[in-house]
Amino acid sequence: MSYTLIITEKPNAADRIAHALAEGSVQKLSKYGADYYKFKRKGKEIVVAPAVGHLFVLNEQSSNKHWTYPIFSVEWKPTFTEKNNTWSKKYYQNIQELAKHASEFISACDYDIEGSVIAANIIKFICKANDGKRMKFSTLTDGDIVEAYEHASPHLDFPQIEAGLARHQLDWYFGINLSRALTLALEHVGGYWTLSTGRVQGPTLSILEQRQKEIKAFRPMPYWEIELDGKIDEKDITASHIKDKFWKKDEAESVLHRCKGKDGVIEDVEKKLRKENPPFPFDLTTLQRESYNLFGYSPKQTLDIAQGLYEHALISYPRTSSQKLPAKIGWKSILAKLGENPEYSELSKKVLSKPSLKPNEGPKEDSAHPSIFPTGHKPKKLSQYQKKIYDFIVKRFFAVFGDPAVREQVRVIIRIDKEQFVAHGITTVKPGWMELYRPYSRAKEQILPDLTKGEKVSVQRMEMLDKQTEPPSRYTQASILKEMETLGLGTKATRAQILQTLYDRSYIKDPSIVVTELGEAVVNALEKHCPEIISVDLTKKFEQEMEQIEEGKKKRGEIISKAEKELERILADFKKHETDIGKHILSAVKEFEKEEHTVGKCECGGELHIIHSKKSGKRFVGCTRYPKCKKAYPVPQRGFIHVIDKKCFCGLGIVEVRNKGRRPWRLCCAHGFNTTEKKFKEAKANPPKPYVSKTAKPEKEPKAKPALPSKKTKAKVSKAAPTPTEK
Repeated sequence: MSYTLIITEKPNAADRIAHALAEGSVQKLSKYGADYYKFKRKGKEIVVAPAVGHLFVLNEQSSNKHWTYPIFSVEWKPTFTEKNNTWSKKYYQNIQELAKHASEFISACDYDIEGSVIAANIIKFICKANDGKRMKFSTLTDGDIVEAYEHASPHLDFPQIEAGLARHQLDWYFGINLSRALTLALEHVGGYWTLSTGRVQGPTLSILEQRQKEIKAFRPMPYWEIELDGKIDEKDITASHIKDKFWKKDEAESVLHRCKGKDGVIEDVEKKLRKENPPFPFDLTTLQRESYNLFGYSPKQTLDIAQGLYEHALISYPRTSSQKLPAKIGWKSILAKLGENPEYSELSKKVLSKPSLKPNEGPKEDSAHPSIFPTGHKPKKLSQYQKKIYDFIVKRFFAVFGDPAVREQVRVIIRIDKEQFVAHGITTVKPGWMELYRPYSRAKEQILPDLTKGEKVSVQRMEMLDKQTEPPSRYTQASILKEMETLGLGTKATRAQILQTLYDRSYIKDPSIVVTELGEAVVNALEKHCPEIISVDLTKKFEQEMEQIEEGKKKRGEIISKAEKELERILADFKKHETDIGKHILSAVKEFEKEEHTVGKCECGGELHIIHSKKSGKRFVGCTRYPKCKKAYPVPQRGFIHVIDKKCFCGLGIVEVRNKGRRPWRLCCAHGFNTTEKKFKEAKANPPKPYVSKTAKPEKEPKAKPALPSKKTKAKVSKAAPTPTEK
């Protein structure tokens, strides 16, 4: 018997869609270890089957043992053909089997470029169909799902698909070709390290490095301020000279000399009432920036948390650039549902008691989705991280319906001799929306006593302060995200991952972003010899052209052909300077590798390093005084490993292991335990005996060198090269 096959992006979405559409019971079935759902609606049999994100990935058509560039022969291959993605095979096989008896296909993947590409590839390559219907929804609530099904588009959203396919192909072209070019340039001068850059990654790193150069080049200039503390009828007041900064010391000293030891008088009191409108609804970038500033969550972490809340139908689709809240989402209904939660009942009553409801919308729009808002569904079990982001989004939703806050600004002028000093104050007269947004509305209060013109000021202290101008601030994850958006680098969905990749590649570090020596070397080499690779303008141009594909104004083939010609020209120029680029990066790689792979001092006086064996391809910790010292410890063979700035109680550096799609974990290689806080304390109280794995003993090589991918293992490394396409 034939049926309609609905394809979703994630298993959670499949579950929610099946139960929202079913008129009667839902059968939860399984094939190859992957679940799917069967039910009836209006007498029609429907099956819902999930993917797990992308089931296909772009790859080179014929993979060579030795790297070369440029390459433009790519094809979509199942993700399970990659070593680290074999778990996706069961979802592929499940859809493949179900597609055999399906009479029609419906895409219910997230309504954005990535979701459209995921469904298009599944329908084309697994279901062997050229078209299907398209459900469009912004929340996974029952009402939205039913409406999306009943009003599904008769065809797939081909303009969005074409734009997505173009983006994937461009990102692959730039990411793989440029990363190979960099890595081979290093190899040709005797260095071995997998380097990466890309269409967005390179320009972003360049922006960060440019700021770092400004900070290094900054020369502070001295200036002076004059400050006083005074009393007015036992009321304290602090004021500064109206000139603010004195750039000549003798001028400041002259003012201080004239005024010191004298009292003052209130010459003027200016008061102004200022309205502060409610905040705009959250778009993704604003949510990520404010989440970082308030909670310290990275942009990627915030997106992952928000995605989880969306999949549990608690908030709307988070990958949006909109600051609009259309009336059709049902403001009153959502506010009333939120009020059923005791935590929000009072806030709900306050907002619903207003004579009229109108959100304070921002200028940014998104044709696919409204801004981020809560659905009103009551959460059941949330992690501490999810609770914070959920509460943040709920309070923001209340706040956008609030009244403007009224703030009073006070400016007091104090005259001493012929000099003026000024004191500023600001207080909240009417909290308005701020009351609804607590504890996230952090309005600065500077309270001044009630003062009137003509009052005497008894000066208690007056001094000249020596100060210096400050260098430009380093970018934070919040501020660079805003800069990327302003410059049109990446998309709302990919910027967080680009930033995370720069951290993962050790090009940048720290919350207040520092470009590492390795990151500096890569940017400076490209800036000197091949600046187009890190050009913001080139990246922005392609972003605009992909938008034109989505709008139906340009064809994908036309843009891809143009990109191939651009890359051929850029890489031909790169090859002319390949040796110079490699030499420029080599010393930084060696220094970086030493820092990343030095575990600590050995008992014999040598150093313990993470070493890659050229003979076996395995890695281990060994002593630099081998063969005199045969001290060795095992380390995990998979994932990126490096030594962090934290030591075990035994004195050796802690090794961090990072695998794609998993949280980093840490261990002491000498004791072989995972350094979670609990295990660390247990081991410190009762230290285990160090052990040496027989399989990890150093092999007989003339000299053990710090770990760098060898030529022999280059083919394996190439498969682990950075995937330029992220969601």
